[in-house]
Amino acid sequence: MSYGRTAIFAAVSCNRFIRQFKNALPYVFGTATTIAYCYTHKPFNKHHATTLDSFKTDVSETYPDKPLESFMAEPITNKDLLQKNSYQARMEVFILKLQKQLCQSLEDYEIKQNNQVRFKVDRWTREEGGGGITCVMQDGDVFEKAGVNISVVHGKLPVQAIEQMRARGHQFVARNTSLDFFAAGISSVVHPRNPHVPTIHFNYRYFELVDVDGKIHWWYGGGTDMTPYYLNETDCKHFHLSLKETCDKYDNSYYSKFKKWCDDYFNINYRSNERRGIGGIFFDDLNQPDQESCFSFVKACANTVIPSYIPIVKKNYQQTYTTQEREWQLLRRGRYAEFNLVLDRGTKFGLQTPGARIESILMSLPPVAKWKYGWEFKDDSPEMKLMKVLKEPKEWV
Repeated sequence: MSYGRTAIFAAVSCNRFIRQFKNALPYVFGTATTIAYCYTHKPFNKHHATTLDSFKTDVSETYPDKPLESFMAEPITNKDLLQKNSYQARMEVFILKLQKQLCQSLEDYEIKQNNQVRFKVDRWTREEGGGGITCVMQDGDVFEKAGVNISVVHGKLPVQAIEQMRARGHQFVARNTSLDFFAAGISSVVHPRNPHVPTIHFNYRYFELVDVDGKIHWWYGGGTDMTPYYLNETDCKHFHLSLKETCDKYDNSYYSKFKKWCDDYFNINYRSNERRGIGGIFFDDLNQPDQESCFSFVKACANTVIPSYIPIVKKNYQQTYTTQEREWQLLRRGRYAEFNLVLDRGTKFGLQTPGARIESILMSLPPVAKWKYGWEFKDDSPEMKLMKVLKEPKEWV
């Protein structure tokens, strides 16, 4: 082939390539745009997964070889009984270990700002049977008040409390008589000092009631919910997605059902249906499909508390804040106190229980709160942005 013919062939081939490339160019740009979109719009999910891995907890119900290193204080129940494979023993060991892990996680951040503040441990007993361990950290620079309480109690349950359970659908043979009961649970409320760090509350519990015919009625209950003072949507999504992922491992209907239950439960109805916070999950009287599945689910939910919340603390606890933002935090804390004292079923049950530990029951109350006649915030203010979500609960995931 001569040089002239070669040059002509090369020119024709190049021209064909250019025409084909022009035709393909929209598809190339479309593919590139799609890849870029997916990359830039999925960082939350990637970050969320990484965060969960970093803060993952896996507290078990196995009795530890060195209990004093795994618990905040000596257990309430005798060691020999705790080493048995009963659901009472397994629940108690689990909440003892979870209490220790949560207290350590919270102290780790407080020490960074104030190494003089630690959890005060108060182990108490109840004449009627059982006792508990109350751990409270107060007046910290990161956490103004944080309480992590476990209780393991048993004895006679008053008729009034039994009738409240009957009203929720429990079927008892007993009528107008007290019954033997056992209850073990962990509850915690964390009130940070910085208004940009939300308050968190969780509790998980196991209950047994022995009917007059000897039948043992059992169920689990609990939940985790968050109360921000300023709305950070990324934080809210991380929190709810953590809960949803845990629920989905057991039943795909759990998250939506328990989220709605939470939104409905933490509702200050006399404040025009204003929610206490942005919700989470809440459930009670869980006794299906079987006891082992229920216990496993409760453990998984409780193990989700640290990875769902501590990353939010880490991200926000050093933010600066204004006097107005602190004022708003105190006003919202007033609502928190109202719900706990007026509407919360757990508070009412605790106060009705003979030999109740009042200090532990009221541990959830914030150290400082405020009430003010009327609020004056612009409709487009951050404060009113939060209020809109509290009035109209949002689907975060």
